[in-house]
Amino acid sequence: MNEKTEKLPDDYPEWLKQLKSHISSAKTRSIRSLNQDLIRLYYRIGAEILDRRRRQDWGTNVIGRLASDLREAFPEMRGFSTTNLKYMRSFAENCPHMKIGQQPADQLPWFHIICLLTRVSDPVAREWYATRAIEEGWSRSTLEVQIRNQLYLRQGGAVTNFARRLPEPNGQLAHQALKDPYIFDFLGLGDEAMEREIENALIRHITHFLLELGAGFAFLGRQYRLEVGGDEFFIDLLFYHTRLKRYVVIELKATAFKPEHAGQLNFYLSAVDAQVKAPDDQPTIGLLLCKTRNRIVAEYALSGIDKPIGVAEYQLVRSLPEHLDTNLPSIEELENELSANLPEGEDEDE
Repeated sequence: MNEKTEKLPDDYPEWLKQLKSHISSAKTRSIRSLNQDLIRLYYRIGAEILDRRRRQDWGTNVIGRLASDLREAFPEMRGFSTTNLKYMRSFAENCPHMKIGQQPADQLPWFHIICLLTRVSDPVAREWYATRAIEEGWSRSTLEVQIRNQLYLRQGGAVTNFARRLPEPNGQLAHQALKDPYIFDFLGLGDEAMEREIENALIRHITHFLLELGAGFAFLGRQYRLEVGGDEFFIDLLFYHTRLKRYVVIELKATAFKPEHAGQLNFYLSAVDAQVKAPDDQPTIGLLLCKTRNRIVAEYALSGIDKPIGVAEYQLVRSLPEHLDTNLPSIEELENELSANLPEGEDEDE
């Protein structure tokens, strides 16, 4: 082989990169198209089951007989169990026009739809979770965690002064980026844990921590050093929020909220704005995570603070109300049922 045939064009690496991107995009579109076809098929089957049951005098085991006949006719497909046909019926019954609220259901994989139908009874909350799952690309396990941890009820629950300190729409967007309480039950720590123990554990479990914080948070460092007037100061945790285009300072307090905590955080925000923030960044916001907080005390403390600050509680150990804990199916139960019901070639982890 001569030297000329071995020589690659100068732009070969960039061309290869473009080809890979085209192939990946085509593969993604193909998978999305297959999923849409599957969801539409399941909806049509469910709608026909509903319609025929309403118009005809069905026996008690028609769905069971239908499941058996469909599996015999299509042995290569694994989505025609009795349970899955009942899910299809529930899908058609609870999602008129194949939509979850305003969201087209075929944007979601089948497991996501089952999870939403079986674990979220409130239609408004169901649409909220569906929207977040689509916009943020949640996997099925992430969706299950967010439902289990009641994210819908916690989102935007922190006490903040954003309405007074941030012009709209920034104030509302920033407020929705915070929640209350934050649940850190993945740390394996008891309520007696100290601030540094919690901080160390959060860094060890940074992936879970970012999931709990929500979409858009990028971790920049712990004990982030600032120098002001020759003195050193250290921020517990520093993040950048890619959607809000601003730095986020998080301070941990293993005690109840105290007004002086807000003053300390206000100082850190001023230093970050002066020393770290770029000219095109939005003003830095702060989040105080406290073991407990009195809402009225927090509101009073923040009313005189110049910088945008939120105050929220954290929970190291989570416990659901008994009626919820006993009535919700576990993820293991759902997985065991679905493992035998996914159609050929469908990826459970999508």
